[in-house]
Formats: sequence, structure tokens, C-alpha cells
Amino acid sequence: MKPGTIHGVGLGPGCQDLMSVRADRLIRGASYVAYFRKKGRTGHARSIVEGMLATEAIELPMEYPVTTEIAFDDPRYNELLAAFYERHVAQLTEIADAGQDVVVLCEGDPFFYGSFMHLYTRLQGRVPVAVVPGITGMSAAWTATGQPVTWGDDILTVLMGTLPEAVLSERIAQTDALVVMKIGRNLDKVKRALAQTGREDEAWLIEYAAMSQQRILPLRDVGDSVPYFSILLIHGNGRRP
Repeated sequence: MKPGTIHGVGLGPGCQDLMSVRADRLIRGASYVAYFRKKGRTGHARSIVEGMLATEAIELPMEYPVTTEIAFDDPRYNELLAAFYERHVAQLTEIADAGQDVVVLCEGDPFFYGSFMHLYTRLQGRVPVAVVPGITGMSAAWTATGQPVTWGDDILTVLMGTLPEAVLSERIAQTDALVVMKIGRNLDKVKRALAQTGREDEAWLIEYAAMSQQRILPLRDVGDSVPYFSILLIHGNGRRP
């Protein structure tokens, strides 16, 4: 029997009309649809495709065993997540071996800081795997500001707010344009790193980019907390005609 294919499908930043035609076609025609979510939640990826799934589609929610309950540098964190990924790889492989395709919903782009990558590397060589790219959240964020993010020879750096403050400061000082993801509870640390480099007045905070509740603020006007779906930007100002 010819095995089915596991499709990692990029959904883009969170708006159905920013998906690719290929993503739309695969999602609407899928018999099996898998997606990540926190326990007890619908899951953001699943929410994005509401109304798109076929009536007979079988849903396969993959519930994380841990999110922020354990520090990511705790050995138990990797152990729990590794077992979680192996368990769902076995489930997906079984379906594919039976000749069925599976669509795995991926927020943003599947190969850009996404959970799907951990399935992808484990599925390689076991069953066919295909990936549909998606618009990244950072692309939606800089588009929302109405300003180009890079010009000419500008260097763009993408950082995670989870990095140590010293690393953030060093990288921010060295770049022209900047994206910082995973702000959330790291907001104060990111603000301090920007202040150390004297660039806090250049920074913008975009909440829920491309979603209905999108909000764009200069960082100096941001309060003490921001939503999980927040991205910080500094625009480049490089060479141009």
C-alpha cells in the first residue's frame, strides 16, 4: 500500500485570507487534521481554521505535557517534550502507513520556530513528509506598522525574549533592524536590554499582528504587560537611492 503524506501546513499569522491557496486546499480536503494546543484549550491553530474543515474530518489534538510549568533548562522539560513528540510521531506514522494523508496545522511558517519541526525531524525516513510555507508573524507585524523593515544593506536580527539580558543587549547593539519574539513575561528584561543600547525610543510593539484585535504602539507607551502574541520591532534605515 502506498503510504500517506504528513503535510505540515503553514497558516500564516492568524487570518484565513493570508493563507496560501495550497494551504487552503489541503485543509479543506483533509480527512485527518492534527494540531498543537495547551490542555483544555481549543488551540490557536485550530481557531484559525474554524469553518474550513470538512464535516467528516477526524481531528487529532496534540496537547503539550508542559508549557511554562517547568523551566526550559530543567532536564525534565526536554524529557517530557521528547516523549510527547515521539508519541504523536507514532500516531501520525500509523495513519500514514494505512495510506491516509494528515494535515498538521502550523501557526506562521512550519520551519520558523515552530513545534512541527520536532515532528518533521522524527518523521524523516519513516513516511513521506511535505511542508507548505506560511507568512510569518513578524512579516505581518512589520507590515502592520506601515514602514519597511530593511533597506539596502541593513542587517536584520531575530531574537527570542527568553535569551539572557546580556545576550539581548549585545545583539541589539550590533544590528540595524530587529525583531524580538516571545515577549510576554520577558517584557521588562527586553526593555532593560533596549535601554542599555539606547534604542528603546526606536522600538515598536505589535500585538496580535494581522488578527482582529491588532494593536500597534511605540514601546515607550506600552504598559507593564503584553499578550503572548506580541512582537517587538526596530526598523532599519539603510542604503536607498
